[in-house]
Amino acid sequence: MGHPKNTEQSDSIKLRIDKWLWAARFFKTRSLSADAVEGGKVLVNQARVKPAKSVTPGDMLAIRLGPYTFEVEVLGLSDKRGPAPQAQLLYRETEDSRKKRELLAAELKAQARPAGMKGRPTKRDRRDLDKIKVGAW
Repeated sequence: MGHPKNTEQSDSIKLRIDKWLWAARFFKTRSLSADAVEGGKVLVNQARVKPAKSVTPGDMLAIRLGPYTFEVEVLGLSDKRGPAPQAQLLYRETEDSRKKRELLAAELKAQARPAGMKGRPTKRDRRDLDKIKVGAW
């Protein structure tokens, strides 16, 4: 009988930030989460950290995913990736963060493609666009 590793919702004190982000389903793979931390897209208590940095319950994280920024408080630790409802129990997003994301989503949706353009441009559309870019011959 060996000592059990850090299990779901364990009372252990620390867990690597890249493992936590993966388990909380912010990133699809652990290497993507490590790259994001290394690239400065994840801040722990408003400071840039390395992927091996330990997080503890109560830490505040700022996670930038594309145009969106999540501001979350760490509530629990898990080194296992479970179903989404279970992963959502590991953190709580701030109300301010949620409102900002919803506003940004609405703005991005309003800036959608021009009316009449659906999906990928056809060959004819592309030729028309090329004429506009280069100038009519």
